[in-house]
Amino acid sequence: MNTFTAINVPTWVTLSRLLGVPLLLMLLAHPLEQNRWTAVVIFLIAAGTDWVDGYLARRLNQVTDLGKFLDPLVDKLLVLAPLLVLIELGQVPAWGVFLVLARELTIAGWRVNQTKIAGANLWGKLKTVSQIGAIALLIAPPTAASPYALWVFWLSVALTLISGLVYLLPVKAAGSRQP
Repeated sequence: MNTFTAINVPTWVTLSRLLGVPLLLMLLAHPLEQNRWTAVVIFLIAAGTDWVDGYLARRLNQVTDLGKFLDPLVDKLLVLAPLLVLIELGQVPAWGVFLVLARELTIAGWRVNQTKIAGANLWGKLKTVSQIGAIALLIAPPTAASPYALWVFWLSVALTLISGLVYLLPVKAAGSRQP
C-alpha cells in the first residue's frame, strides 16, 4: 500500500500545518509591515489546524500512530520557527526560547519510551494558547503589536515550564515508590 494513500484526512490537515513553517520563515526574513501581517494570519490559521486535526481524528475515529507522532512534532516546528526568527530580529532573548526548546525536547524524549501517552491536560492547553498568543503578538508589526507582547511571551515560557513539570512529576513520584 502506498504511504500517501494510507494517510488519512486528519494527518493531511496536520501536514498542511507544516506548510506554514517555510512561509513564516520567508515572510519574517523580510519583516516589512505587510509581510508581518501576512505572517500573523498564516500562523493563526496554521495554529488553528491543530484543533481541526484533533477534532477530525476523534470524530472520524481516525486516530493513528502516525498522527500521534506527527501532530506534536509539527506543533513544535510551528512554534519554534517563528521564535528563532524573533531572536534574530532582537525581539526575544535566546535564553527564553532555549527554555521552551529544552522543555519540548525533554518531553519529546520522555514520550518516546512511553507505551501510553496521556492527552494534553489543562496546563498543556494553557501553554499552547499562551504560545500562540505570544507569537502572534510578537510577529505582528511592532507599531501594531501589543505593548504586552513580551509579557505574554514570558507568561508562555512560564506556562511551558510548568506544564513540563506537571507532565513529568507524577512519573517521578510513581517511580520513587518502586523498590
